[in-house]
Amino acid sequence: MTLRPPHSLQGYRIGEAAAASGVSAANIRYYEKQGLIAPQGRADNDYRLYSAADVHALRFIRLCRAMDMSLDEVRTLLALNLGSPADCGTARAALDAHLGHVRERLRELRALEKDLAALRDSCDGQGAHCRIIEALHARADAQPATGERGSPAMRHV
Repeated sequence: MTLRPPHSLQGYRIGEAAAASGVSAANIRYYEKQGLIAPQGRADNDYRLYSAADVHALRFIRLCRAMDMSLDEVRTLLALNLGSPADCGTARAALDAHLGHVRERLRELRALEKDLAALRDSCDGQGAHCRIIEALHARADAQPATGERGSPAMRHV
């Protein structure tokens, strides 16, 4: 299927590119700032214009991000040539590295699941005070004051 810009023959305005790609206009601007895409130019009214290839790239980025790939991983894959055996090897290596990250995260999540289950099981809800809340406060007091990341639970903070 060939994409045709709905607005004009010049290209997609950002809202149209967002609708056609499933990527929000804010994320399109962010990806542009990150150098993942570049509008083909600007219309007379100074609106950004995106090509059908840009919309495809946005869909590609959305797909890769849905697979939890970092922007650097996406950047690597976007730069590869479909018909190049060397680039195929690079793509394979990038996916192998990403699989390693995913497997490490799964190990972290399994450990977190055990920790959460043990925390939940520490209190049956019938006592004079809640051991879950008590344990969470104790853990909060034990956290380093600086940005150190001592545990997987701190990953997203």
